[in-house]
Amino acid sequence: MKLKTSAPLLLLPALWVASCTSPVDEAGSTLPGKCQSDAPVVAPQKTDILFVIDNSGSMAEEQAGVATELPGFIQALREGGGVTQDFRVGVITTTVYQRILFQGRDITREYPAEAGHLQPVPDADGKPTVARYLESSDENLLEGFQRLVKQGTGGSGQEAPFEAVRLALSEPLAGTPILDGGNGGFLRDGARLLVVVVTDEEDCSSDVRPPPVILSQDTSVDKCSEGAALLTSVDSYFEFFRGLRDSTGGRREVLWATVGPVALSDKRAELIQDRTPQGTFVRNADCPTSYGPGYRHRAMAEKFDARFENLDSICRESYRDTLLRIAELAAVSQSVDVMNLPDPRLAQVELTRAGGEVERCSVAGGDLSYEPSAAGRPARIYFGGDCLRRADDQKVEVKVICAG
Repeated sequence: MKLKTSAPLLLLPALWVASCTSPVDEAGSTLPGKCQSDAPVVAPQKTDILFVIDNSGSMAEEQAGVATELPGFIQALREGGGVTQDFRVGVITTTVYQRILFQGRDITREYPAEAGHLQPVPDADGKPTVARYLESSDENLLEGFQRLVKQGTGGSGQEAPFEAVRLALSEPLAGTPILDGGNGGFLRDGARLLVVVVTDEEDCSSDVRPPPVILSQDTSVDKCSEGAALLTSVDSYFEFFRGLRDSTGGRREVLWATVGPVALSDKRAELIQDRTPQGTFVRNADCPTSYGPGYRHRAMAEKFDARFENLDSICRESYRDTLLRIAELAAVSQSVDVMNLPDPRLAQVELTRAGGEVERCSVAGGDLSYEPSAAGRPARIYFGGDCLRRADDQKVEVKVICAG
């Protein structure tokens, strides 16, 4: 589906009441006195996608399952809801630290090579390269991405995805160039950020070192849930993510999705003990291959989407539908960059829905809002009300109502 723009000669409705002065002549007006010949242009939608892969000992099958379904995920991203998509993908792991009580000793291990670092893109032989992310235009995108999500099972058993993302997006990593060991250059100005967490255990994130929760070898308890009050709160991490800005000072749109330890039937978080011949294990209800209750994962997902469209269970036999829904989330932004628009009062956006019906939206009607351009930043139109964009939209057209 390709974006089309047009600028037909339409009569401008009265923008004033009981006035003999044309709005074109008002002080400070940006309304043109005649119709322009060039249509407004909606730029390709830029999305930076960060997968957070659990690389603990229980995740080999799940990593392979995600890799298998990436062709559909990439295709859905490229189809993109009526707007051209420009995306890139990188991977970090859930490994930051591990603190455990072992034979009476309090042992903390740090993982400096991971801990928020973008992981190397493997070559065809599985050897690491200098590349740390893949572009949507890369002819080897699928193969590279499939290798990249298979992060192995040698990581920490104390999963800290929220902290890993915080480290990845803050100093010093965010400002240090990739060739110097940082993540600098991955996030682009004007791009949205989609974070996708893939894990079978509870989040155990803290910005304190050493981490305040100490694991044990007792699999019948979940120390991260028991010690949740000691961890950095979900609210604190959410506020950090929501407050991210790019180098121009523009607020970054952040999306969050989780494939985690929640129930297959209704995505609930509930701790149960599963007694097996191999021992007793903590799981989430209705999620037999999980190793945690998923309280914090569900809470974070809800912060971003109260309908939980961004949350699914790690216990699914196939992640195809899960990844397709995440691709829809990534593809449909409720804001678009727009250039060559002389005045927001002139903008009329037509959304062609899946059935062919057309929704007409405008700033004057209250279903669009407008943020003017600033230094290094294009203007943006935001969709709202009945004009929220949908994944199956066929077309987005920006038109100009003009006087003349």
